[in-house]
Amino acid sequence: MQLSASDAVLVTGGGSGLGRATARVLAASGAGVVLVDLPTSAGAEVAAELGARAVFAPADVREEDQVRAAVEQASALGALRVAVSCAGVATPGRILSRKGVHSLEHFRTVVEVNLLGTFNVLRLAAEAMSGNEPTDGDRGLVVMTASVAAYDGQVGQAAYASSKGGVAALTLTAARDLASAAIRVMTVAPGVMETPMMAGLGEEVRSSLEALVPHPSRLGRPEEYAALVEHLVANPLLNGEVVRLDGALRMPPR
Repeated sequence: MQLSASDAVLVTGGGSGLGRATARVLAASGAGVVLVDLPTSAGAEVAAELGARAVFAPADVREEDQVRAAVEQASALGALRVAVSCAGVATPGRILSRKGVHSLEHFRTVVEVNLLGTFNVLRLAAEAMSGNEPTDGDRGLVVMTASVAAYDGQVGQAAYASSKGGVAALTLTAARDLASAAIRVMTVAPGVMETPMMAGLGEEVRSSLEALVPHPSRLGRPEEYAALVEHLVANPLLNGEVVRLDGALRMPPR
């Protein structure tokens, strides 16, 4: 599928990190771009940077009305062809620790943002895409973001690994559900990436993480995630699969 000026894309978490890089790459196609992020994010600044066909839609991905409004904004710019879910949170915590038992509220919040929010975007974007005229055989593509934690969950990642494992498991059934509408669904599972989530780590921790990656031994770059999304858009046979973007990393227990 090739994007054009008559199309639109929607990117959640578009104010920073993976979402920001993806919005930049997809905007280069000429398509209208709607960046979805929290009101406190840099989404408005990113939209201004991308030009007149980029719009910031402040929203919490868990809220149906807010996401629906963002999808409608995208549809006003053109046929919604691509939706990319990059919004996510990571609240660490062991199930049992010296601080006590894992907070149920923290677990709920992580799962709601990462899994429920991703599904909310998936279903509402697919609803809008289903009315598109097919181009290159596709009406649209939804890209979700899991994590290597879905497979290699470390100590303290019970909530995060559960939420990302849910996204990974959702991929194939969503692709099969939406095949009759000619909508593809793919998921990217990044390893350790240079994102705001990693910004607070000290140099020693960063170096130890980089040493875990067989090749290239460094953190992944948001631009590499964006380049993969660009390829997923272009390659019509990619559907119903989770692609690890991790330099052959397999995370140890801790």
